[in-house]
Amino acid sequence: MDNATLAIGIDLGTTNSLIAVWQDGAAQLIPNKFGEYLTPSIISMDENKQILVGKPAAARKTSHPDKTAALFKRAMGSNTHWHLGEESFNAPELSSLVLRSLKEDAEDYLQQPIKDVVISVPAYFSDEQRKHTRLAAELAGLNAVRLINEPTAAAMAYGLHTQQNSRSLVFDLGGGTFDVTVLEYATPIIEVHASAGDNYLGGEDFTHLLLDEVLKRWNLDKSALTDSDLAALYACVEAAKCASGSPLRMSWLYQERVLESTFYDDELEALWLPLLNRLRTPIEQALRDSRLKPEQIDSLVLVGGASQMPLVQRIAVRLFGKLPYQSYDPSTIVALGAATQAACRLRHEDVEEVILTDICPYSLGVEVNRQGVPGIFSPIIERNTTVPVSKVETYSTMHPEQDSICVRVYQGESHKVKNNILIDSFDVMLKPNGHIQAIDIRFSYDINGLLEVDVLLEDGKSESRIISHNATSLTTQQIDASRERLLALKIYPRDMLINRTFKAQLEEQWSRALGDEREMLGEIITDFDAALLSNDMQRVDDVRRRACEYLGIDEPKAP
Repeated sequence: MDNATLAIGIDLGTTNSLIAVWQDGAAQLIPNKFGEYLTPSIISMDENKQILVGKPAAARKTSHPDKTAALFKRAMGSNTHWHLGEESFNAPELSSLVLRSLKEDAEDYLQQPIKDVVISVPAYFSDEQRKHTRLAAELAGLNAVRLINEPTAAAMAYGLHTQQNSRSLVFDLGGGTFDVTVLEYATPIIEVHASAGDNYLGGEDFTHLLLDEVLKRWNLDKSALTDSDLAALYACVEAAKCASGSPLRMSWLYQERVLESTFYDDELEALWLPLLNRLRTPIEQALRDSRLKPEQIDSLVLVGGASQMPLVQRIAVRLFGKLPYQSYDPSTIVALGAATQAACRLRHEDVEEVILTDICPYSLGVEVNRQGVPGIFSPIIERNTTVPVSKVETYSTMHPEQDSICVRVYQGESHKVKNNILIDSFDVMLKPNGHIQAIDIRFSYDINGLLEVDVLLEDGKSESRIISHNATSLTTQQIDASRERLLALKIYPRDMLINRTFKAQLEEQWSRALGDEREMLGEIITDFDAALLSNDMQRVDDVRRRACEYLGIDEPKAP
């Protein structure tokens, strides 16, 4: 097969990674050098300063925890570093080592070089995290021609095996992230309706809670354990968590003592309740954004190793009232789907008629000033909008003599930009004409996550900006954070608990709403902010009362 027609898909996971190829009319997994499909996403450095990847690195996790790195996918988009001996690595660098290992495995298997690949990412990965994933691929000598959301990739693989028109919910709980995607199959179209997720919720969190409980039961001081002992205990807890059957039993040999413990289902559910409750929020949001109820979902697709935990499966069945589709391995389906998408991109004859429509999983917009209140987020493309998409919103200058504007582009779901992620910013010069000027800002977002911003002025001049893949400036973020922090120091009445609590409730509702409801809530929040800034207690009370009447809720009482 010619290199240009190779359809390669990669699942770059938190705990394990896989690579697959479209071959002989189907997606096929490629084994690593150990003849296994799962390559642990773990890096270690030995005494000779040689890098170990995957299974050998995992074996050193207990014996050499100070020279071994894991779970670095969670740090994509951050400045976190791992020290392996005398060397320091960031998340993209460590991820690139995993990708390079997968690349070598594939080239050995296929007996030809590979370059272009489709890589899966969590649906709720931010722009910066996606940039770091592309950077990791580049460092590994790969070209990430497409980043596909993990639940969407799973749906691609699942969709090719279902011959019926149906609605499905993909429940993707991996080692470090959780995503939910609602899709509809109408052969040959696979349409994504909505995605939601939590980038910091995964199987590792369940392990850590169980580990803390074991330490309590065995009266062990975590700080007194050596790094090797703690790593060994962690491995013991992880193995017990992943074991099938009930109750959950574990034993560990420590200082010539055998420590044992048993956990029954009700104990585990109580222990993990905070995490189980966090699973509900993205599910409810994805269903709400799709305008569907649980009973309208035809099939439930569980993806990711952590989704196989018996308690998690029971919770999923309890929420949807149906058994999950289980004719596949949830640990490998994402890689198979990524390879399927790669084949679709290259128009392989077996899938040339398959059409996948995806969505932008987060809202994109700009910072505006309303009624003297700065730092307001104005969405232009709302979350779960089908891509590619182009939308325009009209804004105005603040005063007649204004000679420039600063366009700050954010992504997120908070009404205040300080709680969202700054993607980019740029200045546009204006020619004052003695009156307030209208300014059109158009966002165009494509299926590869490329955002183009066009600014059109009254005099017909325009300026375009394609959001670069360079790292986001921290200086601008620090300035924004400092300004918002100073605004928050206003004590009366801003720091009154009743108003702070009520404002948080409004912003939470705004983050969940869409369309007209979101716009109305935004106006309420702006009015409330302006009232707080005025220091007029009567005005604050009036705005709060009107807001409660509109929302149909009881007015909060002072504590």
